[in-house]
This record gives sequence, C-alpha cells and structure tokens, in this order.
Amino acid sequence: MSALILVIIYIAFIAVGIPDSLTGAAWPAIYPELGVPEWCSFIVPTLIYGSVVVASILSVKALQKLGTAKTTAFSATFIAAGIIGISFSPSLWVMCLFAIVIGIGSGAINTGLNNYVALHYHARHMNYLHCSYGIGTMCSTSLLAITLERSGWRAGYRYVFVVQAVIALMLFLTIPLWNKEKKQSDEETEEQEQLSIIAMFKNPSIRTTWIAIFATNGIECTAATYLSTYLVTAKAVSEKWGAIAATLYFAGLALGRFTSGLVSKKIKTWNRIFISMFIVAVATAAVFIPSVPLIIGAMFLIGFGNGSIYPNLIHLTPHNFEKKHSGSIMSTEIAVAYMGVMIAPAILGLIMIWTGINAFPVYMLALLVMMAFATWHMVKLLRKNGKFDKEI
Repeated sequence: MSALILVIIYIAFIAVGIPDSLTGAAWPAIYPELGVPEWCSFIVPTLIYGSVVVASILSVKALQKLGTAKTTAFSATFIAAGIIGISFSPSLWVMCLFAIVIGIGSGAINTGLNNYVALHYHARHMNYLHCSYGIGTMCSTSLLAITLERSGWRAGYRYVFVVQAVIALMLFLTIPLWNKEKKQSDEETEEQEQLSIIAMFKNPSIRTTWIAIFATNGIECTAATYLSTYLVTAKAVSEKWGAIAATLYFAGLALGRFTSGLVSKKIKTWNRIFISMFIVAVATAAVFIPSVPLIIGAMFLIGFGNGSIYPNLIHLTPHNFEKKHSGSIMSTEIAVAYMGVMIAPAILGLIMIWTGINAFPVYMLALLVMMAFATWHMVKLLRKNGKFDKEI
C-alpha cells in the first residue's frame, strides 16, 4: 500500500509543476493578444509565487483539519480551476485573479506532500518527488508547444487543464486508500501541532535553515533566469547556444535530484548536501574562467549539485526539529523557498541597472557564500542542541 500511495504522491506533485512553466512559454503569444507590454511577463508568475508563499504558511490549519489526502485533492482542483480560468481570461487583470487561485493550490500541495514524505519515507523519495515537479513542467510546455502554432495558447492551456483535472479526479478517487494506509501503518507519527511564526523566528536553527533554503532556491532561479542572457550578451554566443546551455542546466537539476535519490542508501543525507555544495562551489569558480564551453559545463554542474540541496534540506526537517512541529516549520521553509525564487533574480535585475549582466557570476558566488555560511551555522547549532544526526 505504501508503494501505491507513493505513486499517487508523485503524480500529485506533477500537478505542482504543471502551471509553473506555462506563462513564460506562452507569453510571446499572450501579450499581443491582450494588448499589454512585453515586460508584463513577470506579473502572473510573481502572483503565483506570492500566493504560494501565503498559502504555504496558512495551509497548516487545512492539513490539520482535512488531512493530507483531501487537502491535496482540493488543491489540485484549485490549480485546474486557475488554468482553465486563464484560458478564458479577456484581460491581464483577470489572468492575475486566476494566478492567485493557482498559487493557493500549489502552496497547499507543496506543504502537505513535502511534510508527508519527510515523515513517512526515505530521503531518496524526497528527491524523486522533486523530479516529479520537473516532469510536470515538461509535460505542460510540451502540450503548449504542440498547440501554439495550430490552435493558439488558449487551446494549449485547455489541454493542460484536462491533464490537471484528471490528476485532481484521481486524487479524490484515491482518498480511501490514504485512509486505509493511515490505519494499517506501523509508523504512527506524533499529532501535528501548530507553531507560531514568532516562535519559529526566535529559533536560530530555523532561521539559518530559512537562509540556506532561500539561497539554494535563489541560485536555482537566478541561473535559470539569466544564464542564456549572460552567455549571449557577455560571451557573444548565439541565441541557439544560449538555449542549449539553459537546457543543459535544467537537465543538470533533474539529474542531480535523481542521482541523489539513487545514492541515498550509500551516502547519508548530510554528506550528500556537503558534496553537492562542494560541486556548486567548484562549478561557480569555473564560471569566472573565460571559456564558453567551460562555463556551459560549469552551469550544468551547478544545476547538478544545487538541484538536490533543497529537497534534502526539507527532508531533514522532522529530524532537525520536533516531529510534531514539522508541518508548521516546513510550511515556512516552502514559503521562504518561493521568496528565493521571486526575490533573488529581482535583486540581480536591479544590480544590473548599474553593472550590466557581468554581475551574474559574482552574484551567484554571493548566493553560494550565503548558503554555505548558513548551512555551516545550522550544523553548529544542531550539534549544540543534540539534533545533528549524520546517519540520516
């Protein structure tokens, strides 16, 4: 039964990835039709991510009242409703309303499933869970690519809605399986208790965890946002090779998470985190070397190393802190992760007003230093509190 529930969880997390890549891929077709400037492309994703931040924190009460299964099913329905709503939107502001609906659904699924996997499954499954997110992004953009030339972006969104709706229906139909699993499980966990934001903020171990998670997600999204531009503008490569480099970077992310899952039985979680950070450090240093092939290879390695750090850090949450508080803490970790996704690239964008794109590698290095220092301090605090377990 546990294996079947795990498959359902993977499919549910595909639902989280489905909407995240849609707007960017469809925007070249959307903005002329709606009559808005091209630069408005950031508005819808920002609203989605901002709503995820709020929903992640507020979803703890829903999870306590409804349970993970029902919350996940309703949340997937929210995402489906947002997608179909955007497909019928006559204006940008209407799209924005449905973007908020998508974000609410994504935030609740993120918190519920990440916490459930962290409490009930081995670390490798957390890495595979985040691979499922990548599958969702690829599926939705693939469907969109097929329909853009033939039927337009609205039809593409509707095809994606069908996929999302099928996943939501499956989640509702399989709720009894979750209930049966709960009754049959030999690994009963402590009842979850809500921990206030103020109480969490006062805990230095939680604060350093937030900083590390902000930085690793900032690295991921900053690289995804500016890599192609950096190569094309600063290194004079063709747009084609800029796109190839971005593809290799995303391949590195997915492969890093998959590999981390494969080796998790032989290499413990903290050691995988330290190894991953070392890979990111070496690769970041290589970005400063004036060789385009080396930079492209280095960005692949940054993706490979950094991709597994976030899922491994959140998997440690029930072990680093009280299990009964893991839901509350993880909700804030996911919120902070999306803050990193939103804020880190925006800060570099502001810096670039004065420095240009050449600030990209220096900024990546700064995020790496932030992540490394926060992780070092986190380990120091966990050791002091007797919560550091290198055998996980």
